[in-house]
Amino acid sequence: MALDLMAAFTEKPSPIDYVLPNMVAGTVGALVSPGGAGKSMLALQLATQIAGGPDLLGIGDLPTGPVIYLPAEDPPVAIHHRLHALGTYLKAEQQQIVADALLIDPLIGKCPNIINKDWFDYLKRAAQGRRLMVLDTLRRFHLEEENASGPMAQVIGCMEAIAADTGCSIVFLHHASKGTVMMGGVDQQQASRGSSVLVDNIRWQSYLSGMTQSEARDWGVDDSQRGYFVRYGVSKVNYGAPFQERWFRRQEGGVLKPAVLEPLRKAKGKLREEV
Repeated sequence: MALDLMAAFTEKPSPIDYVLPNMVAGTVGALVSPGGAGKSMLALQLATQIAGGPDLLGIGDLPTGPVIYLPAEDPPVAIHHRLHALGTYLKAEQQQIVADALLIDPLIGKCPNIINKDWFDYLKRAAQGRRLMVLDTLRRFHLEEENASGPMAQVIGCMEAIAADTGCSIVFLHHASKGTVMMGGVDQQQASRGSSVLVDNIRWQSYLSGMTQSEARDWGVDDSQRGYFVRYGVSKVNYGAPFQERWFRRQEGGVLKPAVLEPLRKAKGKLREEV
C-alpha cells in the first residue's frame, strides 16, 4: 500500500515500538558472538523478560508479549539445565507467567530450512501472535553457502517476509568470524561470519564478547576470573539512539547478571591527579 505523503507530513507519527533495545518491532535482527560466549543463555533471558519475567540483565523495561524460542543446536536436556538455573531467579508467580507466554520448541535433528516452503510456512505459523521469535542458530535454519550473497539475501528475505506479515520480530543467533574473534573485533558491525548481506540487510545487530586479557588488565580482573565476564552491546542500530554497552558476569548455571567493574587504569590516573 502506497504511503499517504500528506498525512505523513501533517500528522504526528505513533511512537516507535521497540521489542529489544533500539530494535523496532516487526523487523529482523541478529545476536553475534563467538561460540561458547553465552549467547543462547542471553537470548533465553531476553525471551524470558519479554514473556513477562524480571529484568535480570539490567537493560531496562521492555514491552511484554508472547515469545517463541526455537533452539536447533542444543539438546532438550541442555535447555532444561538452563531453564532450571534461570528459574531460581524467578518467583513462583513469575515462573507461571513466563511458562504461559514463552514457547520453546527444540528442533535439533529436524534440519529446519527457512527457504523450504513447508518450513517457511511452519515458521510463519509459529510467529503468528508472537512479539518475538528467536532462531538459535542461523546456520541451523538453512542449507545454503553462508559466504554467497544471493542465498543469504534470500534467507534474510524469508525472515523479513514472516516479520512483515505477522508483526513478529525475529532475532537470529549467529557466530562471529574467526578472524574477528582473533582481532578482538566482535563488537564491530562486520563481525558476523559469512556474507556481508547478513549485516547489510538487517536493521539491528547486537554482540556478546568475552573479556580479553587487555580488558581484564584495564578492569582489574584476575586472569583466572576473566572467563566469567562477557560484554554486551548493539553494533548496528538504524532506528534509535546508541545503546550503552555493559558487562555481565556468568553465575551458577550460566545465568548472566550485571557486573560491577571499576576501570583500574582510569582510577589510578584519577588518583595521581588528586595527589
